[in-house]
Amino acid sequence: MGGVDYPGGVREDGLPAALSDPARLAALEASGMIGSAPEQMFDDLTRLAVSVTGSAISAITFVGETRTYWKSVPHLPYGTVDEWQNAVGDSFCYFAVGAEGPFIVEDAEKDPRTAGHQAIGPWGVGAWAGFPIVTSDGQAIGTMCVIDASPRQWKTQDLETLAVLARAASNEINLRISLGATQTALSTAQVALHQAQGALANSRELARSLQDSLLPPALRPVPGIDASALYLPASGDADVVGDFYDLFHSRGPWWTAVLGDVCGKGTEAAKVTALARYTLRADAGDHLSPATVLGRLNAAMLAQRSPRFLTAVQATLRTTRAGVAGRLCLAGHPPALVRRATGRVQQVGTSGTLLGVLESVRLTDVRFRLAPGDLLFLYTDGACEARPDPQGPAPDRSIFDEGALAQALADTHGLDAAATTAQIARTLADHHGGWASDDTALLALRVPPPP
Repeated sequence: MGGVDYPGGVREDGLPAALSDPARLAALEASGMIGSAPEQMFDDLTRLAVSVTGSAISAITFVGETRTYWKSVPHLPYGTVDEWQNAVGDSFCYFAVGAEGPFIVEDAEKDPRTAGHQAIGPWGVGAWAGFPIVTSDGQAIGTMCVIDASPRQWKTQDLETLAVLARAASNEINLRISLGATQTALSTAQVALHQAQGALANSRELARSLQDSLLPPALRPVPGIDASALYLPASGDADVVGDFYDLFHSRGPWWTAVLGDVCGKGTEAAKVTALARYTLRADAGDHLSPATVLGRLNAAMLAQRSPRFLTAVQATLRTTRAGVAGRLCLAGHPPALVRRATGRVQQVGTSGTLLGVLESVRLTDVRFRLAPGDLLFLYTDGACEARPDPQGPAPDRSIFDEGALAQALADTHGLDAAATTAQIARTLADHHGGWASDDTALLALRVPPPP
């Protein structure tokens, strides 16, 4: 299409010259992806992309010289190998391959690079965003993309997450190439093993990158409230886990704080985390009752056949002349803690049903107030189930339970939100000796005392 600047130039048919590059085609052949059937690992990535971006479609494809091979298009039933491919010019996938980088379109009909493209009608392309799947030697062999039927402005965080998912797909391909080379070339086994180890290290880094993408990069400032959050990863854990927190404006004077814990780890847990954050943000502006919002999240999880359940605590709050007033709901989650300005600590919340399992759940809103100097503390169970390494020398096997956590919070009397979460983190580390058995999320909201 007109206006696209491909680093390698174009062929006579106007498509990127890179599509015919022998080195690129050799890398595609080595990947084993040409004509291959769908796989759960790739389907997990595309479903996660849909959950994170709210797009209608996500796909992973591999692009040959004349054909595009579909690897994961979860919204379409798998037919045969011949049915799951098309002419290379009949989709947008070659754009990112030819550009050797991201290709972002917010209005396909009006963008001069794509206007009039033959894929717009059949695929219902209003907006398109894609990143190349790249081998370890820099060959772009495929695309990870999301598609919306209507034009839209892509959010920076959505594109960053899509880039991480494309790198995860690339890493999986590179790992397979490395392992295949190991099996077929014993004379170069040591080199191939080194490549596989590098792919494993990349996988760990990508897992943490994906974990970070599911958390807000920074808490949004709330007028009249001092807020702080910390995420503490488990020791030696390379998998994506489901601890999450968020703090955002609901409507008018109301703000929402939420913290949750998805059962399990890996891509499935990340997918549920993304669904939870998206649903909570979408519904909190319409319903000021945390119990109602969490109930709607439960319904969404059941409708999506969520592979994991979760526990959560949500608070909807606003500032008043006397401090903060709000409502709080527990969904199978440990009770929230309030540290009063006097140093006294008390529990807040009525025990409720965890989400994603039962159609009928019991969720109760509890009102609370914070006066100047008071602090609301939310946490996942990693903070009240911390224990030392059982393989360590003469370990103290005692669990850092809810009572110990309440005492640790009382010991932070007078500290602001950031200093409070930091001291709780140090107290947990002192107890488990630097070996964390589970990931932990902490969120503190404090009404500053008068100057």
